[in-house]
Amino acid sequence: MANITLLDGSIGQELVKRSGDKPTPLWSTRVMIDHPELVGDVHAEYFRRGATVATTNTYAIHRSRLAREQMEDQLADLVNAALTQAERARESNGGCIAGALGPLLASYRPDLKPDVDDAAAKFSELVNLMRERVDLFLIETVSSVQEAEGVLRGTAHGGKPVWLGLSVMDDDGTRLRSGEPLSDIAPVVDHFAPEAVLINCSRPEAIPAALKIIAKLGRPFGAYANGFTRITQGFLQDAPTVDALEQRHDLGPDAYADHAMGWVAQGATIVGGCCEVGPDHIETLANRLRAAGHQIV
Repeated sequence: MANITLLDGSIGQELVKRSGDKPTPLWSTRVMIDHPELVGDVHAEYFRRGATVATTNTYAIHRSRLAREQMEDQLADLVNAALTQAERARESNGGCIAGALGPLLASYRPDLKPDVDDAAAKFSELVNLMRERVDLFLIETVSSVQEAEGVLRGTAHGGKPVWLGLSVMDDDGTRLRSGEPLSDIAPVVDHFAPEAVLINCSRPEAIPAALKIIAKLGRPFGAYANGFTRITQGFLQDAPTVDALEQRHDLGPDAYADHAMGWVAQGATIVGGCCEVGPDHIETLANRLRAAGHQIV
């Protein structure tokens, strides 16, 4: 039996759903501005359901996204708001805080090819804003080797553990969303030495093949999948909203736990959920892990 770190589930999508507001290109950042208390409530519920990590609502807080809404000067205040809500939940429930770092320009868009030097500088700014208040940095939804290099360079001097989350193609877990072989990430991982390598925001069916590859990198590994039917062409446009994505209806808590327990059987020691994977999924997974004799840490 193993010690398993249980991440939380969806933050952004959960906030959009709970707010009841019309989705905007600012995604969960807009919800946090209008309903900040919802962020702390979501973190607290995941802790109560069994998660041991709260992932901050900072995935989409980037200057590039804020500039479209003439809100770039609010970056530091928004990061502070997200951290404050995660801290509020931890005070009552315990656990760790992971500072989320999402793609610099857009999710699932390796074609945008963010400049490595520019990306490193922008991620370094975010790291400096968060480093004193998080336990680790969770890099999420990296879709190309170039994206990985930029964000890992930006987190290299943050003084906290770094976990690298990679996103693979919906129908081929052996390839990043850029089309590059997932194995091409090995030299970057060797150079920057993140403490863990994960597969995130990918279809659960694609993850077993991906885990076979990242298991060879010599680091703790794991996965947390999304519950989308697929990443649509409508979402791969400039400033999309989540209306362009559709939730699966065949991935309830038990079905999701079946997938995740399979990842654990492959050696994964970090599991959780991404978009459209909610508190019920995490609770069911926690129960399944304990029933199998694993310890959640």
